[in-house]
Amino acid sequence: MELNYDVIVIGGGHAGCEAATAAANMGAKTLLVTMDMNKIGQMSCNPAVGGIAKGQIVREIDALGGQMAKVTDATAIQFRMLNRGKGPAVWSPRAQCDRGKFIWRWRSTLDCTPNLDIWQDQADELLVENGEAVGVRTIWGVEIRAKSVIITAGTFLNGLMHIGRHKVPGGRCAEPAVAHLTESITRWGIRSARMKTGTPVRLDKRTIHFEDTERQDGEADFHQFSYMAPHRILKQLPCWTCYTNKSVHDILKADLDNSPLFNGQIQSTGPRYCPSIETKLVTFPDKDQHPLFIEPEGEDTNEMYLNGFSSSMPMETQLRALRQIPALREAKAYRPGYAIEYDYFDPTQLEHSLESKVIKGLFFAGQVNGTTGYEEAGGQGTVAGINAAIHCGGGEPFVMGRDESYIGVLIDDLTTKGVDEPYRMFTSRAEYRILLRQDDADARLTEKSYHLGLAKRDRLDWWLQKKAGIDQIINYCSTTNVKPRDINGALEALGSTPLHFACKISDLVARPQLSLKNLAEVLPELKAVLESPENRKEEIAEAAEIKMKYKGYIEREKIVADKMHRLEGIKIRGHFKYSEIQEISTEGRQKLEHIDPETLAQASRIPGVSPSDINVLLVMMGR
Repeated sequence: MELNYDVIVIGGGHAGCEAATAAANMGAKTLLVTMDMNKIGQMSCNPAVGGIAKGQIVREIDALGGQMAKVTDATAIQFRMLNRGKGPAVWSPRAQCDRGKFIWRWRSTLDCTPNLDIWQDQADELLVENGEAVGVRTIWGVEIRAKSVIITAGTFLNGLMHIGRHKVPGGRCAEPAVAHLTESITRWGIRSARMKTGTPVRLDKRTIHFEDTERQDGEADFHQFSYMAPHRILKQLPCWTCYTNKSVHDILKADLDNSPLFNGQIQSTGPRYCPSIETKLVTFPDKDQHPLFIEPEGEDTNEMYLNGFSSSMPMETQLRALRQIPALREAKAYRPGYAIEYDYFDPTQLEHSLESKVIKGLFFAGQVNGTTGYEEAGGQGTVAGINAAIHCGGGEPFVMGRDESYIGVLIDDLTTKGVDEPYRMFTSRAEYRILLRQDDADARLTEKSYHLGLAKRDRLDWWLQKKAGIDQIINYCSTTNVKPRDINGALEALGSTPLHFACKISDLVARPQLSLKNLAEVLPELKAVLESPENRKEEIAEAAEIKMKYKGYIEREKIVADKMHRLEGIKIRGHFKYSEIQEISTEGRQKLEHIDPETLAQASRIPGVSPSDINVLLVMMGR
């Protein structure tokens, strides 16, 4: 074997899989180093993909030519579109997946990717020469050389698991921690710290009283994650909901002295937006109950995931408390919940390409950057893989703006603001979320990715076919008049104001009570237009309707984004010695010195840098 590559990816989780396939599909000779080839793409916590803003990230990965959406659609056992009661800017797809089939679908994807090899081993040391990453050495003494190295080690770096007062080194339940890799990276000046996450108990389906729960079925319409994958192919299964109660809370509160989170055993910061059950009790002491979601782990298993009951309490305390819930009064567990502490690296030491500012050719993606979630990891992995491949050939880095993708928002937040808790994406973090909808990720990113070389011709043609269909519908609606006598009866029946004069169909679509679907029921010619793109007609009609219904909001947000682009075009790195600019506040000077922003727009987003500080820099740039 020749152990010389263009790109080495360390870690076979969600970031590592996307990074490896992206780099390989761009033509880079790539090696994925993973500790267990049978755990590739393992869903360490909930076997679900997507959710609020996370679903948008998966759509963006797919639009770029990544794989997570296809793997998810192939293994989905329930699909839902969240936030349907709100505007389409925040609609978010989510799928429950078969955990085992998800792993093997990813394994098959990697096995079938040209230019990609897999090596089962554990990275022990980063090799650096003249300030550049040149490879890794494994625990078995194997030395592998490369032009770029991507670290996607998840929670495995000095991982330490906690259940009650018991502590066991490990990166995941029953899997060993990685002991020396962090130190081989930090010795070069890269800063690291510790974070904490956790996972709930897993229950035996046969011991749950489902008659005491509320059933929650998925949706069966055309929506899915990938723009190109086959529609859901596995059996669709329900989830169930139940609630904690005062008895549950009393048992947990009585044993808080044995909780690693509250007895000083865990020192690191946990996720604010996915707290443990014991944290919920302390943070919300007046709440009498908290919702729990019983979710299947797969088509053919009795293992159930108890969403909402993440815990590191002693295992006997967890089970005793759970059995106070009527539906779980006889519940048996496959394993208890646990917490895990692990190393991450300061993301403010990264460029927007996710390349280290300290060591050239070294990239970081996923939880090692302080994030949480499969989707955030996959988005970073895609960008790191693209840029690692570009680095090998000396091209310009690929960077997405905050108005181009949620992945762009994520990476800008990490590299500009840093993290003091595990970072999770929300629609509220994106100031241009009307432009970053789940339905238009292909419109925003596919052509960019095609010109990069990641998205292939079939994906581009798939988008161009959709674009033509959208344009056909919008052009028809924008140029076709409807007379009052043809539509007023239907308008009154739908609770919409009757017309006094003829108007364009697009003006009717803008009304909140109306849609292309209910208008097509009374306008036969419109129905024919909607039916004409036979392939994906629902997807195309929905995209066209959103563009017409929210046209004013979309155009207004584009104007705001264009103004910010002017600041994005002003490069300031290397132009200033911030410590010497007395006109800038002390905090501003310190933050600018620490982050060393690339552009004036990035500087404006740094916490502690005021608008007056930005004005000072603008004046100095003018000089």
